[in-house]
Amino acid sequence: MKILVTGSAGFIGSALSLRLLERGDEVVGIDNHNNYYDPALKEDRLARHSNKNNYKHIRMDIEDGPRVKSLFQEYKFDCVVNLAAQAGVRYSIENPMAYINTNIVGFANILEGCKNHNISHLVYASSSSVYGANSQMPFSVHDNVDHPLSMYAATKKANELMAHTYSHLFNLPTTGLRFFTVYGPWDRPDMALQKFAKSMINGDKIKVFNYGNHLRDFTYIDDVIEGIVRVIDKPATISLNWKEENLDPAKSKAPWRIYNIGSNSPVKLLDYISSLEKSLNVIADKDLVPLQPGDVHNTYANIDDLVRDFEYKPTMPIKKGVDNFAKWFKSYYSY
Repeated sequence: MKILVTGSAGFIGSALSLRLLERGDEVVGIDNHNNYYDPALKEDRLARHSNKNNYKHIRMDIEDGPRVKSLFQEYKFDCVVNLAAQAGVRYSIENPMAYINTNIVGFANILEGCKNHNISHLVYASSSSVYGANSQMPFSVHDNVDHPLSMYAATKKANELMAHTYSHLFNLPTTGLRFFTVYGPWDRPDMALQKFAKSMINGDKIKVFNYGNHLRDFTYIDDVIEGIVRVIDKPATISLNWKEENLDPAKSKAPWRIYNIGSNSPVKLLDYISSLEKSLNVIADKDLVPLQPGDVHNTYANIDDLVRDFEYKPTMPIKKGVDNFAKWFKSYYSY
């Protein structure tokens, strides 16, 4: 297939581009290379696949409606995977308009491109953050998600609603993937694992929010990529048992689907840090502080629908995943 991957210099987008190229797909990647974090890391991720024969990279912003329109007209994609987004829960409190511009306006441009060019399947990144104030564990795609706790979460929920509208009005197959705390080699420097590792190696204190007591369903990058690839190959269909009198948030009479991609095995933050301490052979100097605004207490993915529809479940143990990250981190940053 010819596949558009947006955010292709990002953590997940770069890994996905590599995987698609390895299996023989043609990939057009776009990324705006913004400075939310060090652009040099994006350039190094991109260098892993930018010279491959079936890869074309374009530096552009999905907020740029005319350029997105021209992109779809020129390349005639079979499938689109939208991973471009302004990430980060806490940054969304400081700079909400960045999230409106990229995550809402940019996503609308992608939807328009898909609608106007008969795209066979749009797969897009949602987030476990949409569960917000929901305290029923594990989080299920069949749960109500109407109480987001950050602008980032609100924009991701909006993406799901926007996609449903296009699926309903234009019969566009769309699948949203709620990722749960993705980690591993080449991840973002604003994420906990890189921040912890850098501070620990340099002998600095690490801030441990919620006193280290909250649970996170950490999901290894390779597991996430396997899930995305399986979803790409199976476009969303209508729910044959959909009933208007008993609305299910995960079902629709339109070709629209939502899935959790998580390890289905939450880990206490202090245990996550302990795994990193062992991998780096360093004891962390911890500053235990309260939960931050916008953060949820716990995340835990119910992946029954993913297992049923794709016969897939993430498998990477947390200790091995963290160890893989630590080896990459020390090599990449020359520690």
